[in-house]
Amino acid sequence: MNQKHGTKSILVIGMGRFGRYLAKKMEELGNSVMVVDSREGLEADLSSLFNDYLIGGCTNKNVLKGLGVGNFDICFVTIGENFEASIVITSLLKSLGAKHIVTKASRDIQATVLRKVGADEIVYPEKEMAEKLAVRYNMRHVFDYIELTGDYAIFEIAASPTWVGKTVGNLNIRQKYKVNILAVKSTDEVHPAPGADYVFRPEDVIFVIGREKDVAYLTSLG
Repeated sequence: MNQKHGTKSILVIGMGRFGRYLAKKMEELGNSVMVVDSREGLEADLSSLFNDYLIGGCTNKNVLKGLGVGNFDICFVTIGENFEASIVITSLLKSLGAKHIVTKASRDIQATVLRKVGADEIVYPEKEMAEKLAVRYNMRHVFDYIELTGDYAIFEIAASPTWVGKTVGNLNIRQKYKVNILAVKSTDEVHPAPGADYVFRPEDVIFVIGREKDVAYLTSLG
């Protein structure tokens, strides 16, 4: 595949909802994307969405070999229902020299097996979304979060109304609340790494890094 500077060549196997969203977003980000699905009835649908597509069963080694899987930067296996097919395809991709294999799983036991047969990375879209929703709705004024480790995450939260008119330095946020502010988003602009003299405004949204329990305390204040 010919690539523009900075783009990746991507193979997505399995055109369920997750696979389609992933492939379309990868294309929107400027990458070269090839999609594959085994269902014959999808040909018209896929041709209207993607420039490069194939209807074929990737549990067949010859089908994967014909794709030249070693030429792709990342191979995603996003099959939802057929776990046996995910195992076979992941194993075949590894044997054919795939550079990096990311496989979808729904349970930890599946992830263990997929890693053993060659997956470099496992994604749990349903589990991750459920956990994000649980954290978001368990705390007040949390808009989004990105888990970094078991203890730390980046949270997008509403700044406390009691902070309006006060500076970062006045509030002594790091020492008092045990979080670090990465950025502040106002209605008109984003302020990365705001200094001690930044004055909070109504409707400010802040991005903080910290432990869940500390951010939960912070968001409970108002």
